[in-house]
Amino acid sequence: MYDAFLLLSFGGPEGPDDVMPFLRNVTRGRGVPEERLAEVAEHYRHFGGVSPINQQCRDLLAALRTEFADHGLDLPLYWGNRNWDPYLADTLATMRDDGVRRAIAFVTSPFGSYSSCRQYLEDIVAARATVGAGAPVIDKLRHFHDHPGYVEPHVDAVRAALGTLPAAPDSTRLVFTAHSVPMSMARTAGPAGNRYTDQLAEVARLVADGSGAGLPYDLVWQSRSGPPQVPWLEPDVNDHLARLAADGVTGVVVSPIGFVSDHLEVVWDLDNEAADTAKRLGLDYARAATPGTDPRFVAMVRELVTERLDPAVPRRKLGGIPVWDACADGCCALPPRPAH
Repeated sequence: MYDAFLLLSFGGPEGPDDVMPFLRNVTRGRGVPEERLAEVAEHYRHFGGVSPINQQCRDLLAALRTEFADHGLDLPLYWGNRNWDPYLADTLATMRDDGVRRAIAFVTSPFGSYSSCRQYLEDIVAARATVGAGAPVIDKLRHFHDHPGYVEPHVDAVRAALGTLPAAPDSTRLVFTAHSVPMSMARTAGPAGNRYTDQLAEVARLVADGSGAGLPYDLVWQSRSGPPQVPWLEPDVNDHLARLAADGVTGVVVSPIGFVSDHLEVVWDLDNEAADTAKRLGLDYARAATPGTDPRFVAMVRELVTERLDPAVPRRKLGGIPVWDACADGCCALPPRPAH
């Protein structure tokens, strides 16, 4: 049924000269002011102009090659990005030249919404059109937000982070974060009526319950990037930390449940900005890790492939939100832009 596997990711700059062209790729047509791009560019330059995400994709591919081989899954592995080298269209051209006719794609976002699912489907359509005749058919794997291989690494990371804080359960709180999106995008729903925020709320509950800490928790947002006049999901994590401190909270574990790896929006927004906010407020602060190449996460990717290859393979999931193999046309469509 499939003759290749494709890792499809966001992409990131790999040197100082890449930063502004990359950011313009990401924000093209979105009306983001140039001064905002310059501000975000400084975040990348703090790390030498290199985003961690591409190396994290290389590490995941290496782990998947071993995982596939160990389980007799004989598929060549390819990697393409939305916004930087290796661009998806270039990867599909290579796949065509290698004789690939149909591939299964794992996207490094667990969730539904326009930017985390539908836009990747549009990227595939556009890349196939660029390649032209002989471009391989690409089928995207299902959402995996509540798969044990995604939830369990987050659970263990929260437990480990809690272990670094002073023991003060009466004044400690869990704070789960995910990428903010415009409110209009957050309202769009998948075929079963669920939304981006529904899936994230389910992950927050699963991780909080799994931690066994019995602590109160909140789901908040980070990494807003749009024009200031457009409403986005709130509260921002920094604003929320200030409210918690005012309410007498003394320690927080921040867990980026919206992310599969420690890419730049995690290491800058949480390890720098949010950590600085917590220090200023006098909060004990610990940031929980993301799955990365945790063996359970790597095994999950292989499981998602095998369940697609064989309908008899049970689908492992911990939550109650339905999942499906193919998104309907128009699912999580890009909402209309507000009139200016």
